[in-house]
Amino acid sequence: SGVLNGGLSNADGTARTTLRPMVKAAVCREFGAPLVVEEIEVSPPGPGEVRVTVKACAICHSDIMLAEGSWGGVLPGVYGHEAAGEIESVGEGVDTVVVGDRVVISLIRSCGQCHACVSGIHPSCTGEFGIDSSAPLCGQEGEAITHGLGTATFAEQAVVDASQVVKLPDDIPWASASMLGCGVITGFGAVVNTAKIEAGSHVAVIGCGGVGINSLQGAALAGARTVIAIDLEADKRDGAFEFGATHAVDPTAPDAVDDVKALTDGRGVDYAFVTVGAKPAIESAQWFVAAGGAVVIAGMTASGVNPEIDTTMIADSSQRILGSKMGSGRLAIDIPNLVDLYAQGRLKLDELVSDTYSLDEINDAIASTKAGSARRNVIIF
Repeated sequence: SGVLNGGLSNADGTARTTLRPMVKAAVCREFGAPLVVEEIEVSPPGPGEVRVTVKACAICHSDIMLAEGSWGGVLPGVYGHEAAGEIESVGEGVDTVVVGDRVVISLIRSCGQCHACVSGIHPSCTGEFGIDSSAPLCGQEGEAITHGLGTATFAEQAVVDASQVVKLPDDIPWASASMLGCGVITGFGAVVNTAKIEAGSHVAVIGCGGVGINSLQGAALAGARTVIAIDLEADKRDGAFEFGATHAVDPTAPDAVDDVKALTDGRGVDYAFVTVGAKPAIESAQWFVAAGGAVVIAGMTASGVNPEIDTTMIADSSQRILGSKMGSGRLAIDIPNLVDLYAQGRLKLDELVSDTYSLDEINDAIASTKAGSARRNVIIF
């Protein structure tokens, strides 16, 4: 079904007057309340944009935080940003993909011209995109719906900038492919892009969920000598060995810091990757790190949560703190590399999927994710 709607305009002022299909989407209408599955309108792609028929979308903790209002925002909104699907249509000027291409979708987008993009820091792009001002989503009553994180993939179709999609081979399952767009590129990239760890390094990963287990994989593939999984959940510590951990430590144990040091020649790790947005996890990280080592923060806390660090120790031990947004990823380079590693059997993707759900079951998928036991729950369309 579809409707003809001329009420929206492109960035250049021209009207979007083509058919806007009605699609099912999970809409956040109240922070902290269950998402509402309803039909919304999705605009056709404008210049430089693509419309994708979503086949799978993983549940990321960032989506949950958005739906809980942890970072503010305007409602109603559609979230979801870790997805894969098939190109349904392309806008003017798009030549990187064609209708029918299988693609991964990510919130990373790149204008290619701002300082961040020229410097290779695509997740921090400051460029302007027409889709941000053209309201690609609206409800049945005509109200604008926030296009969450520039992706809004908790829906049967999504409109994104062409820089947010990368082609996929035919033999990768949709659920496995979807996780490349965030969880995998964030965790893996924090290790190989942000920190650029050296072979033989001692590494700790604090938080072994959907992002952390990919940091474990990245550390193992980069040749880390010691890969220590640190997590509150015993099941996650046990499961970490499947993804490259050499040891596991319970952070609540009285001798946790001493245990880490005992595994690292008595000095601590060279790199501690914090992959959860939890204040205690961030605050604990520097105590596991050796002199000259680095704390790499890949998990994002809610707004207003300010972890405390011992600055005297930072200076006295020449420690570093590195921020890593989306694994410092460059989609056109990193996604093909990750796909190759998967094809070679060196990167585990299928094993990351805890369970699959329909869109109508999205609130169950979110509840399971919040409970902390899932690696990645995936919505299958």
